[in-house]
Amino acid sequence: MRILLIEDNASIARAVRTMLISRKYAVDITEDAPSGLDSLLRGTYDLAIVDVGLPAGDGFSIVRDARAAGIQAPVLMLTARDAVEDRVHGLDSGADDYLVKPFVEEELLARVNALLRRSEKPIAATIEAGKLRIDSKARTASYAGIPLDLGTTEFRLLEFFARNANIAFSRAQLLERVWDYEFEGSPNIVDVYISQLRRKMKTAGGDGVIATVWGIGYKLVL
Repeated sequence: MRILLIEDNASIARAVRTMLISRKYAVDITEDAPSGLDSLLRGTYDLAIVDVGLPAGDGFSIVRDARAAGIQAPVLMLTARDAVEDRVHGLDSGADDYLVKPFVEEELLARVNALLRRSEKPIAATIEAGKLRIDSKARTASYAGIPLDLGTTEFRLLEFFARNANIAFSRAQLLERVWDYEFEGSPNIVDVYISQLRRKMKTAGGDGVIATVWGIGYKLVL
């Protein structure tokens, strides 16, 4: 599979390219907005990794222009900006996911793999992650065959974890993806729902399935 990396920081570009090549991906690199957009429009890429801050433009405009031109390849945005409005701007421009710098290479690889898997086939209505089974249409969930009595937000949170198993997400990322972007409450609401989910999972034998990743947030462990 071919990946386009649009990144002007040479050391980051080299590190990411080396890591992806070691996983058998073909990687092209461009270093500014005009050449990045040109490559994305002219090339046949399975995925693009786009930095927000670039010479002669920015990642937001690249993604927006590429989507307007009909480019459907998934896009992962890299940004040093940690403000919610910047991340929302990126997603609204047409990006599929974002990753805040500095990042761990393993997380970048996990997100790349997740986006590529998602683009290969339609999102399944039924999700099976280990002993967890979720029916998105019927809005039901069970663990080891035991039904889970979940509220609406609990269901959405568990469904998101199941679709992205083994990937760690911060509280801010969970708020953006599971709650509304306009949510203005405390990020601690995530901890409350995680606690409730863990309690209900434990009663079905799923103790430890939702793990804390220290310094990052939470993930569902298979």
